[in-house]
Amino acid sequence: MFQVWTSSGFYSGPAQIAGEAVRAEAMGMDCFAVVDSVHDGLIGAALAAQATERIEIATSALACFPRSPMTTAVAAWDLQALSDGRFRLGLGPLIAPIIERKYSTPWTPPAPRMREYIQGLRAIFDCWQNDAPLDFRGEHYQLTLQQEYSKPGRLEHPRIPIHLAAIGPNMTALAGELADAVVPHPTNSSGRYIREVMLENAKRGAARVGRAIEDLDVIANPLSAIGSTREAIDAQREAHRRTLANVFSTPNYWPSLELFGWSEVGERLNALVREGRWEEMPGQLSDEMLDAFVPSGHHDEIADVLRAEFGELASGIYISLPDDPAEDPAVAAAVARLQGR
Repeated sequence: MFQVWTSSGFYSGPAQIAGEAVRAEAMGMDCFAVVDSVHDGLIGAALAAQATERIEIATSALACFPRSPMTTAVAAWDLQALSDGRFRLGLGPLIAPIIERKYSTPWTPPAPRMREYIQGLRAIFDCWQNDAPLDFRGEHYQLTLQQEYSKPGRLEHPRIPIHLAAIGPNMTALAGELADAVVPHPTNSSGRYIREVMLENAKRGAARVGRAIEDLDVIANPLSAIGSTREAIDAQREAHRRTLANVFSTPNYWPSLELFGWSEVGERLNALVREGRWEEMPGQLSDEMLDAFVPSGHHDEIADVLRAEFGELASGIYISLPDDPAEDPAVAAAVARLQGR
């Protein structure tokens, strides 16, 4: 049995988010995660929470380092209240060029900084819920002032689950140490990578604090190709081939290529980017590589495909909303099978 997650579209904004969340809830999905990239993930999460009643609402890899922990804490507290306890806070470190050049924020090694970020958030939540003095002092963050008049009220559901987007060994180990769940990047969501690399790193982090690895949820996040016809499935696979070619051109996303023995593909893609030869990039990914990274199948078989790939490795799995809402009932049936209903 899996929890089934889905996310807003990459380009979905305030006009689309509520409708997507309602569709996800109607399909029986367990969690709707709002992308924080083109549009603001916190605003989107508020819209999704208002539009739904049952489904959990999350941020998907919120760009947290450009945001103060206090700013994020205020938004998360409000979202937990608005959703009546259905909110999950997903955080992501991004990569140095985006943090420095898009957000104009200094870059430091992300795992130590993320550790402080999470510890700071929990110190703030403890202050608000239990009247603990706010006195968090770290290398990156110092949170030592909370006026009584500006303290938000206590919550009926004060525990806000935190999940981490993780690629590298240190961030994955940190998830094992501190997070409620870890969400690997689509490039690192193959069953083999989760088994041989990600879980081993997460266990290392869990061991630092004497935590059982079973306390960490793993939410597999593959780029699946699901459709009612072979042509529709193949079209999705080709779209994912283009996406993966772009992503794998960046060295940060090469761990899976290294695991499978395909390092030279990443190097070729990186060279093609430098030369501006974008049209040649998708052709560098073979069908064998797509098979490794893109679980594929018809609506009535995808649940079995995903179970075979992830088995006991993951407690949850992402499935994209169909582009065509007419396919929602077929995907809802697959969701039910994944959930064991």
